[in-house]
Amino acid sequence: MTAARDAFGAEGLTPPARRAVEAALSAGASDADAWAEESTSRRVRVYDGEVESLSDAGGRGIGVRAFAGSRSGYAYGTDLSEEGVAELARAAREAAELADEDEYEGLPERFGTSEVSGLASAGFDEWSTERVVELTLEVDRAARAREGVTQVENSIYSDAKGSVALANSRGFAATYSATQAWAYASAFAGEGADLMTGLGVGLGRDPAALDPEAIGAEAAERALALAGARQPESRRCPVVLDAFVAASFIGFIGAMLSADAVQRGRSLFAGREGDEVAHPALRLADEGTDPEGPSSAPFDGEGSPTGGTALIEEGRLLGFLYDSRTARKDGRATTGNATRGSYRTPPSVGTSNLVVDAGDRDLAGLVAEAGDGLYVTDVAGLHSGVNPVSGTFSVGASGRLIQDGELSAPVREITIASDLVSMLQSVRSVGSEARWVPFGGSVKAPPLLVAEMAVSGS
Repeated sequence: MTAARDAFGAEGLTPPARRAVEAALSAGASDADAWAEESTSRRVRVYDGEVESLSDAGGRGIGVRAFAGSRSGYAYGTDLSEEGVAELARAAREAAELADEDEYEGLPERFGTSEVSGLASAGFDEWSTERVVELTLEVDRAARAREGVTQVENSIYSDAKGSVALANSRGFAATYSATQAWAYASAFAGEGADLMTGLGVGLGRDPAALDPEAIGAEAAERALALAGARQPESRRCPVVLDAFVAASFIGFIGAMLSADAVQRGRSLFAGREGDEVAHPALRLADEGTDPEGPSSAPFDGEGSPTGGTALIEEGRLLGFLYDSRTARKDGRATTGNATRGSYRTPPSVGTSNLVVDAGDRDLAGLVAEAGDGLYVTDVAGLHSGVNPVSGTFSVGASGRLIQDGELSAPVREITIASDLVSMLQSVRSVGSEARWVPFGGSVKAPPLLVAEMAVSGS
């Protein structure tokens, strides 16, 4: 979530949210809530060593959810005046009348906030646009400086600052503010058909948390490590997934651990609560209050306090992620996982920050344990290549061979295949170097050693 540089501020958003709730009740709603937000964001794109584009955007809006018994309606807009929110409240109330009945709809039974420190950086506003432009150029220069890099597709910096306020008809009202900054570069090594790419990424609460040299160097080194890659022979072998790839898989798995996916029969984990679905070495949780988590917040999208929810421990699936609606359907309590993309959407269940506990082996240790196998640094087509019900997947990949416990020749045009439960059960070791990766949601993951996968090549 993000906040504005000037304008309302967190506390200033509460009055229009309260007015919207009061207007919904006056229009005949049995219950209501209102989510108000404002935000600003900047984006810098550097191409061919020069600034190609620069944008600075901002806005505010409010979404009103009104209930008519077991029906709910939603309306949103950008006019936070008294007349504006009253009109939205009436529209939400009218939409509720037209909605289908749903016995599980309604506000949560429990409201509150959790203590989360450091969501908004005090130093964020010290970074002028000129300074973040220079930071982006530094990222780009760092990527280009590595010998063997033939091209840098682009270097991107983006940040956001914002505030939200939530109020409802049960007397709950709360606010928070947060800041974020991230940068990445995409570098290439090789020429023509042999062109290989590498990505470097950094993120934090403000630009000072970003190391432009490290981001650019990571992009270059990942590209250079794949230079000259060729297609290997097909095999079944141990596979080490780097943190980027592990995070992509974990993000997909997290989506299937939402109660909504399970209740709709769109998750391979449906009916498997309590089953052994992973190797004991892998522990997965949703952490909504991690101070470093990009999606952390003191309360969720409907006013329930956030927290930590263990999902997989000792190899067993402990449970699922709930908002109030899915919790009622299963006779459970919400886990504080009602999410909102923005004021334009009503809350729905989703992940906050997925965290895989780090293990005790560095990357060299994982590679040594693999012996002979494959180190995967990139996958393509994950979301189209995985069946969410069966969990089977077959996705394109690139990386490096592992021979005699050491990284060897780069490879590309390969396919790795398995099913997600078999993959989780085959995890043998978990890396010690976990990092936040903004792929497939907000995920903190280390590299993972999987005992065996099918690798298709030539």
